[in-house]
Amino acid sequence: MSWRLFDITAKRAELAPGAIAFEDARSGETLSYGALETRAAQAAAWLVQRGVKPGDRVGVLCRNRTELFELLFACGKTGAILVPLNWRMTAAELTGMIADCAPALILCGDKDAGAAKAAAGDRPIVPLDVFNAERETLTPHPGRAEWPADEAWFLIYTSGTTGAPKGVINTYGMALANFVNIGQALALNAADSTFNHLPLFHSAGINLVTLPLLMSGGRALIARDFEAAETLSLLGAGRISVMFSVPTVYRALCEAPEFAETGFSAVRSWACGGAPLSERVVMRFAERGALIRHGFGMSESGPTTLLMDEASVLAKPGAAGRPQLLSRARVVDEAGHDLPDGETGEIWLSGPGVTPGYWGQPDETAKIFSADGWLKTGDLGRRDSEGDFHIVGRIKEMIISGGANVFPAEIEAVLNRHPDVADAAVIGAPDEVWGEAGHAFIQPRPDRAPGRGELEAFCRDQLAGYKIPKTFTFVDTFPRTASGKIQKSRLTAPAAETV
Repeated sequence: MSWRLFDITAKRAELAPGAIAFEDARSGETLSYGALETRAAQAAAWLVQRGVKPGDRVGVLCRNRTELFELLFACGKTGAILVPLNWRMTAAELTGMIADCAPALILCGDKDAGAAKAAAGDRPIVPLDVFNAERETLTPHPGRAEWPADEAWFLIYTSGTTGAPKGVINTYGMALANFVNIGQALALNAADSTFNHLPLFHSAGINLVTLPLLMSGGRALIARDFEAAETLSLLGAGRISVMFSVPTVYRALCEAPEFAETGFSAVRSWACGGAPLSERVVMRFAERGALIRHGFGMSESGPTTLLMDEASVLAKPGAAGRPQLLSRARVVDEAGHDLPDGETGEIWLSGPGVTPGYWGQPDETAKIFSADGWLKTGDLGRRDSEGDFHIVGRIKEMIISGGANVFPAEIEAVLNRHPDVADAAVIGAPDEVWGEAGHAFIQPRPDRAPGRGELEAFCRDQLAGYKIPKTFTFVDTFPRTASGKIQKSRLTAPAAETV
């Protein structure tokens, strides 16, 4: 018999019913663990009344709000599968996602009702206000006593930067593995509070670190979107003890006028993931006594796998760290053979936090696993002699210039050190002489205007000649995924001057 979880909200309500689970970051309204259990159980009763059966999918299209978590736990109680839908997508994009997961019904917030109606087809749509009014009249559902570890709990759709989005199956066991991996690394406990400003249709929005913190009995402050001034105010007021975010948010914080005056002493742990974190941002925070631990994971890995040790943050800025307690990682060549430390290859992962696959797509699932069950990440990296992993880019992004391998992440890291550069992305472009050459997209910092010659000279001091981008495009902003990654597939046509 496989191991199982117990009902999480029921157990938390049993242990500390009066403790605060959620707080609205703007209104200050709070929800205790006892009230969370009642609302989740009433939501479960509502799902059953609406005809939702075990295994049925329940779509939710809304901005950040506690109802999504209440429905997540309601699905645990009934055996249904939650599907947070990406409100940043167009109705046309949502149509494909909804067709793929075929939800029994879709709940939506007021801002997203139009997109839901346009994309849902003939599937029932229920506004969250209606859901709230109806479920409050219902007797709480008793729920299932046990939640099987290998059973699907929710689907997280990939960003779709390289094709149609795929639904990553997240099991109850994956949630527990992530709780162990990130919980022990950050020492999460019931006295902690975190700030959830990342979109809940993304793995980080649910798993880093709100769900693990709820399992620990802590408090999650919820914001429907990110505002730098609001975040700095909460940090300065001592409302946040554990801060997780993505590089774009950390960069926005250190560029905000309030940054210099904000105290960070109440935050005992800082973490980051989703995209490369520039050395400049690391040092800006370090100057204020905040050491941001960078990590690596993906929707398919649950997500926590690698995380830097705080003591090594300044010695290895940008490194992704070591496999956490329930994770394993290796670097392999094209044949799947392990490479020695220092050599670059594909990173493979394993452990109970790894997904069993993509919803309804066995062929796509087969592509991401080795014959012996390791998850092929598609990311290139190396492990140093101390066991820390360094990510150098995606396999598909590698540039071959004159027969030499060029890793865009290495060039981007150098460009991001330039004081006039806010962010950079490098892709391969056809070249008559070398086959391929680097093409750099540069987002200048406000009121700065670095030129090509200046950037080339800056790179020449730190990179071999064949790695220096041959052409540059200056852009106002970058298209990004929910985790802050630059969508390089959309950088094929220059958006501004190319030199």
